[in-house]
Amino acid sequence: MVRKKSKLEALLSFNRYRKRWGAAKYAKLDQDYAGMKQRLIEDSDREHRSGKQKSLDDHMANLRLEFKGQPELLFYHAQLIVLMRREYNVRETYQQFKTLWENEAPFLTAHLDLRWLISASDSIADLDEDLTARAIAMIGSSLANTIKVYETDRFIHGGDERPVSQDAIEQTQGAPMHRFNGMYLFKVGTDDTLRNMRWRLDPFFKQGIAGAIAKAIYDRLQENDTAFSRLRALHHRDRSGWW
Repeated sequence: MVRKKSKLEALLSFNRYRKRWGAAKYAKLDQDYAGMKQRLIEDSDREHRSGKQKSLDDHMANLRLEFKGQPELLFYHAQLIVLMRREYNVRETYQQFKTLWENEAPFLTAHLDLRWLISASDSIADLDEDLTARAIAMIGSSLANTIKVYETDRFIHGGDERPVSQDAIEQTQGAPMHRFNGMYLFKVGTDDTLRNMRWRLDPFFKQGIAGAIAKAIYDRLQENDTAFSRLRALHHRDRSGWW
């Protein structure tokens, strides 16, 4: 694994400074939350470019295209994250980010997609002074990225094309089926593991901004086509439901 740069190496990196040139004009961003919720991002003739953008101006312009037709507040949230990633006035920008979440958590959790919910969790895990908040944020990020790993693996192995095997389901309901290193498969339809995990998560979901974001991520993973929702569709024991 590539070693993370030391603080001194990062400080001396030319790219570190280049990637945030021009950031000052984005730092004084409109904070009229009510207005930004009402105003929608207009379409543009600019063509969306994939891949990383070294220029901050290009990055912001490209990012704006991703939010066309959506409330400006969502784009503002994304701008703050970009500025933090590019290490521009990190402490002040993170405070703007926290203030936004403290005032608009219900709106943001309802309207941001998983990409930006995960980015919000990552920002808290990286920058918050409260280690508990950082730990809770890692719950959300880890849940989502674990599913991302699994769904990517499933896709590249053609898993989307395989029908559910009733025989395989019945096998899981018999003797515990060992996979590797003490890891056993769920008993499909009746297992209480995910319910117990949910009970353990619930107190963390109630803890501030990080908890609200983690809960939103968890809910999206249950609602969309993931391993969670596919197991849910096969679950028939009410008392061990986890949703």
